[in-house]
Amino acid sequence: MARTTERVLQLLGLLQQRPVWSGPELAERLGVTTRCIRRDVTRLRELGYPVHAAHGAAGGYQLGRGRTLPPLLLDDAEAVAVAVALAQTAGGSVAGAGEGAVGALGKLDQVLPPRLRAQVRAISEATSVHPVAARIDADDLLALARACRERLRVRFGYTARDGTESDREVEPIRLVDLSGYWYLMAFDRDRDDWRTFRLDRVGAIRVTTWQFPARDHPDPLEWVRHSVAESPYPQQIRVILDCSAERGAALVPPRSGTITPIDDGHCELVLGRLDLGWEAMHLVALGVGFRVIEPPELVHELRRLAARMLEAAERS
Repeated sequence: MARTTERVLQLLGLLQQRPVWSGPELAERLGVTTRCIRRDVTRLRELGYPVHAAHGAAGGYQLGRGRTLPPLLLDDAEAVAVAVALAQTAGGSVAGAGEGAVGALGKLDQVLPPRLRAQVRAISEATSVHPVAARIDADDLLALARACRERLRVRFGYTARDGTESDREVEPIRLVDLSGYWYLMAFDRDRDDWRTFRLDRVGAIRVTTWQFPARDHPDPLEWVRHSVAESPYPQQIRVILDCSAERGAALVPPRSGTITPIDDGHCELVLGRLDLGWEAMHLVALGVGFRVIEPPELVHELRRLAARMLEAAERS
């Protein structure tokens, strides 16, 4: 009986690893006959796991979705990853998710072996989470995620950076979490172009039943990074940093600017132009050499800043 229970649990673990398994594949992995696999599948169904079976060349066994959530089998690495993710989600940016994360983490911690609990604690203590910049509703996030997955058009109201309100109809592609904010990359049907929407400025989300065809699109993460760093500002600042792109990316947060590699020792930094005095101080504070490409007014601002700093040094 113990061997049978162990084999059924192993079968459940295999079914959770990939969408479809054939009977012979499962039998080979578990070292039993296909008839034994059929009996074990029946046992799983009696325990509440919806295991579907299809005949034919493309058929096989598939773990489906039931009315309730049955227990999941996790290996050591998966259990640690889930526990760490839940701990971070407990204080995250999705409103309403924190309470659920705390409850799930409590259940998981109760059954974690001491060695895995120690791993989770070590990772959590050594990890810093970016402060939450804006909280969003979990239902909105799930609705948009489903629309992205099923390629369904979405309508919503949007408040732009300058306070302008508008109604949008989009074809959503991907959700991106960047520097404490959630963004949606989507094709704006009215503007006939790709757009980035910050989710805390989105309201009255309505997922339609209209499915849109797949489009070729830019890399979502890179698109959002460039949009966030450049689009809100009518003018830009471009400088060459005397460091590698990896070093530049560590110095400049994604929401502040974009880094483009030039060679092993240089990269280009593009910033949104907001206040030249502030940007001049920010560039100096990076601690690496740089050369201004544009605008020329930034060079004059750097000279004024250098003169004030020299005067302060001489008076001190």
